[in-house]
Amino acid sequence: MYIHDDHMYHGSALIQVAEHPQFTAINSLKLGGVAVPVAYKINDEIALYLKYASVPTSTFKEYVFTFNKEHLDEIKRIKTTNQKMFVALVCVKVREICCLSYEQLLSMITSRQNKKGAPEDQYAILVTAPKGKGLRVYVNNPGTKKKILGDPLIVARNTFPEILFL
Repeated sequence: MYIHDDHMYHGSALIQVAEHPQFTAINSLKLGGVAVPVAYKINDEIALYLKYASVPTSTFKEYVFTFNKEHLDEIKRIKTTNQKMFVALVCVKVREICCLSYEQLLSMITSRQNKKGAPEDQYAILVTAPKGKGLRVYVNNPGTKKKILGDPLIVARNTFPEILFL
């Protein structure tokens, strides 16, 4: 069977989950009986949605994770049937996984919508990995180049996969 990039990069996150002492099971996550290829059910109670970015941008060293309307609708539907919902952003080149709760992701998107005054077709969640520091997660200010909207969310590098099991 051919190995797609997402198999490798999702696998790097799923192995860390499987090695956690509280891990018991992992299954495909299904919506309406159909498996979501980028989402998994951990221990029958935790939904995990995975995205990856291979390399950061050359200018700002940002890993760009694009969420279009279909992604956001899918994530919202997953959340309605799962109490615990997380989005894991795999930053391939630095070999780090940035894990956000559904609420953290939604907060960033809502902030951008409020600032712009309207929903957009897609949103770019940006992650930087400064050496020796926590991961920085943010969205840019709409209509302004090179300006972060609000303060970046700082995510400790050792948060994943522990955060899933708290």
